[in-house]
Amino acid sequence: MPTEITTSDSYSRQDVLRILRLHPRQLAGWERAGLSVVKESYSFEDLVRLRRLRDLSTSRISSRSIRAGIDAMRRVSGMTNPLVEAASIARRGSRLVFRHSGALVDPVAQQLLFDFDPQTSRPLAVVHAHEAAIDKAMQVQEMFLQAVQLEEHTATIGQAQQIYVDLLELDPNHAPGCINLGTIYYNQKLYGRAEQLYRRATIADPSYALAFFDLGNVLDELQRLPEAVEAYKRAIALSPSYADAHYNLALTYERCAERRRALPHWLAYVRLDPIGPWATHARSQARRILAGEKLSIVKRHASK
Repeated sequence: MPTEITTSDSYSRQDVLRILRLHPRQLAGWERAGLSVVKESYSFEDLVRLRRLRDLSTSRISSRSIRAGIDAMRRVSGMTNPLVEAASIARRGSRLVFRHSGALVDPVAQQLLFDFDPQTSRPLAVVHAHEAAIDKAMQVQEMFLQAVQLEEHTATIGQAQQIYVDLLELDPNHAPGCINLGTIYYNQKLYGRAEQLYRRATIADPSYALAFFDLGNVLDELQRLPEAVEAYKRAIALSPSYADAHYNLALTYERCAERRRALPHWLAYVRLDPIGPWATHARSQARRILAGEKLSIVKRHASK
């Protein structure tokens, strides 16, 4: 089945969710709060901005406070996009502080801040730790995007592979990196290595449906069909509208001679993706199973 495609010039909404490991509800929430604009295509700058929003969301600062800080920083600094242009951003109390031109700025209060808390005289270690985490996250993300671009050309797959290896040394739990490196190994028919990386991705992010889908694919190649079934089922549980997972699960059930269990997944695939050769095949399989079931019912009635 076809996999996701990322171009070097723009990124789809699904690319953004995959690369930044965002839940669709989180991105939709930022859009409702006015922190992001609904788009069909995203630039690299958009990715940087959304990554910073994601990092800020872990500090439990409200969307309203983030919006107030960004708007105030635009007014006092002349920045167009503070989430991208500021050297770093951190939470201080209930507000955002921005590092700009070597100084910490509280744009809402319109104050320059020292790198220590005047009430406690303690260094703002949280700010510095957050800066270090942002720097590392940015380095990892830039490596990931570079590797994705290199994957687009057969001649540079080896370079992409090495970047993914280096990336995972920096961030062993980077689920998209695990998946993409695993897919390179999968295409090289190194199924054992691919399985290890896909499993690593499922542990790093148990809510990542693509990781379980890819794990199911490699288990199918290894003829471990019951395990493949469980992996596909997990992908569907996480993302019920995952058409490819329904298709592959139906195929695997048929290979296990469990046609009745395959039927609802053939029908689900047709409902989710009704046009094209895959839909034609799924529709044909569903009709064949239904015809067999009707014949079986007729035979049972005749024997009574």
